[in-house]
Amino acid sequence: MLDKSPEQILDSKLVHIQNEFKEKIPNIVLCSEPFHKAEFINKLIVSVEKPIIFVDLDLLYTGYVESGMIQKKNNLTIFYPTKENWEEKFTEIITKVSKEKFLVIIDSFNGVYNMFEDLESAIFINSCIMLLASLGNDTDSSVIITAMARKKENEGWILTPGGKQIIKSTKTGVYLLKKIENDLIIRQIDKDSKIFKI
Repeated sequence: MLDKSPEQILDSKLVHIQNEFKEKIPNIVLCSEPFHKAEFINKLIVSVEKPIIFVDLDLLYTGYVESGMIQKKNNLTIFYPTKENWEEKFTEIITKVSKEKFLVIIDSFNGVYNMFEDLESAIFINSCIMLLASLGNDTDSSVIITAMARKKENEGWILTPGGKQIIKSTKTGVYLLKKIENDLIIRQIDKDSKIFKI
């Protein structure tokens, strides 16, 4: 029996991957290289016309914007929550998402868990993300969460403690991002049906 090659879709304008992201909410994009992650985020932001909320927890993307290496779009609002103001900023974000269609990008999942170390806080953050996803579903918004991850033999993809609950949810789309030569490649984990070439 011959193996069927996965369908490869050329998606330089990210139209197909945005449609794919509408299938589940939230969507997690795993990557092992921070600069590939930042490149993907920028391409996604450039391709979207609707309002964008960017929750920057590792400040990599913001660093590019502030240095002038990336131009900030007018439809982009950047939030920099801290442990002290998380509830206030999160309340502002969910209020916006409950009223209007947004693309919400949380960058990155690891930053949340660096901010809150104990298990109780991890459960609280998971609840916040699932609430945001639920509200986003009601307003036809998309929620994309980036995460730095590594693959461990016999264990699959490893995230910061607490992250596996969101990955295991049947409502969550989980994708792997990598760069091959000059192309960013994104595909759904455990599903070989489509490969998006950006």
